[in-house]
Amino acid sequence: MTAPTRPTPQPGILDIAPYLPGKSGAPGSKAIKLSANESPLGASPKAVAAFASAAQHLEIYPEGSSRLLREALGEVHGVDPARIICGNGSDDLLHLLAQTYLGEGDEAVMNRYGFSVYPIITMAAGAKIVMVDETDYTADVDALLAAVTERTKVIWLANPNNPTGTYLSDAEVRRLHAGLRPDILLVIDSAYAEYVTAADYSVGLDLVGEAENVVMVRTFSKMGLAAARIGWMVAPDHVTDAIHRIRGPFNVNLPAQLAGAAATRDVEFNAKLREHNATWREWLTAELSGNAMRVLPSQANFILVLFPDAETAARAFDTLMEGGYIVREVGKSYGIPTGLRISIGSEDAMRGVAKILKSMVISQ
Repeated sequence: MTAPTRPTPQPGILDIAPYLPGKSGAPGSKAIKLSANESPLGASPKAVAAFASAAQHLEIYPEGSSRLLREALGEVHGVDPARIICGNGSDDLLHLLAQTYLGEGDEAVMNRYGFSVYPIITMAAGAKIVMVDETDYTADVDALLAAVTERTKVIWLANPNNPTGTYLSDAEVRRLHAGLRPDILLVIDSAYAEYVTAADYSVGLDLVGEAENVVMVRTFSKMGLAAARIGWMVAPDHVTDAIHRIRGPFNVNLPAQLAGAAATRDVEFNAKLREHNATWREWLTAELSGNAMRVLPSQANFILVLFPDAETAARAFDTLMEGGYIVREVGKSYGIPTGLRISIGSEDAMRGVAKILKSMVISQ
């Protein structure tokens, strides 16, 4: 065997397809970005002020456990702060969960159009990702349970799901959990929970409190703090103990901790953001449904528009780009070549997108 001439990655690393973020405009571009599910109302003014105040203390390490942030989250969401772990975005926490509970020979199960980070973190841990077909772009509980084997250690479930916007009711999530062995960790990724209006939805906190094999992961990225990179997780004591042993000692910076705590307590701003999103999500869905376009019912801060074929979807993307709107292609990253994901933005942006797409001649 020829000796290597340079350092080589661990087996399987180069088989991982890297994460593909949504496109942004060129420097100086006035294009409106609707490709990353960012807040159309910016951040909470209280969070902005708290972030700025941290600039007076940049020479000091942040408090290692994100205590002030955990206390704010516990206060608002009714959770013991000791059961909360914060991270550098929810991606940080998802990576830690994979590193802790997956290894060589293990399997993790997810729905076909689930968040594209799940395969990355699963394969990076040396495990195999098992993708399960959905029913009309919605996670299928029976199919997920049928995919479980003796090698299964984790179930990844984004609820609502990205990029489809579809969701499972509390009853369906509980049915999924009831069908799992106690040694399988159910990870409920509630990244878009702030935007859900469905009455039968649950963020998963109750189930986390009742079970020893369920965790709930959340993020501040959709609430106007995407640049700050803040995620949080609620988990049983034995899970928090394991994660604390390997997480970075200062994995949430001080400005993010202070901004996150302020944003958590600014319930008035969060309610305003949710109301704006619900209004324009429903409006855009109604406007675009028809003309050979199908809009999936969404509970997130985006919609997924399906076109008759991939060519039409590509033409719609280009037409929107020419009109000054950048949306998310989901062919390469999610395997839905006929779809475009459109973030809910300002009223002007939504009316502009609708006008452009409704003016296209689309043959069925």
